[in-house]
Amino acid sequence: MMATTSSDFLPTVNSEVAALGTFIALLESEQRMLIAGEVDGLLELVGQKNGLAAELAALASRRTRLLAASGLASDRAGVLAWFDAYPGETRARAAWASLLTLASQARELNRVNGELIQVRMRSNAQALEILLSSNTSASLYGPDGQSTPVGGSRISDSA
Repeated sequence: MMATTSSDFLPTVNSEVAALGTFIALLESEQRMLIAGEVDGLLELVGQKNGLAAELAALASRRTRLLAASGLASDRAGVLAWFDAYPGETRARAAWASLLTLASQARELNRVNGELIQVRMRSNAQALEILLSSNTSASLYGPDGQSTPVGGSRISDSA
């Protein structure tokens, strides 16, 4: 017996579409910040992303419960079975198609952002390695934090 109707399913999927759209906007902002090297705002953005991720998880859980109430699996096959049971629900079908498209877009943005983060981390690690390198005789900075001459030689007036 199909217990879930479009009046239950459609608002949930529409809410997922809206939240995922906002999540994508945050991922795009994150990408711009990473490319520009503007890391100061990333911490706040991560907090916003985490909040939206929790909201998306709650909405997906609600969709899972709605499908389970109809005796259906929570995967794509379950959603397709729901559409088969309600062939006239074209708005729900369109919302689901939008959700799948947005999910694919979010996955790709997240992948690219992850690569950008890895590049930035490698660059930072290389810069630190150069600054902290002890295998050269020339030191960039002395113990007092001041730069030292490359040869380390100083003029002495005690001769």
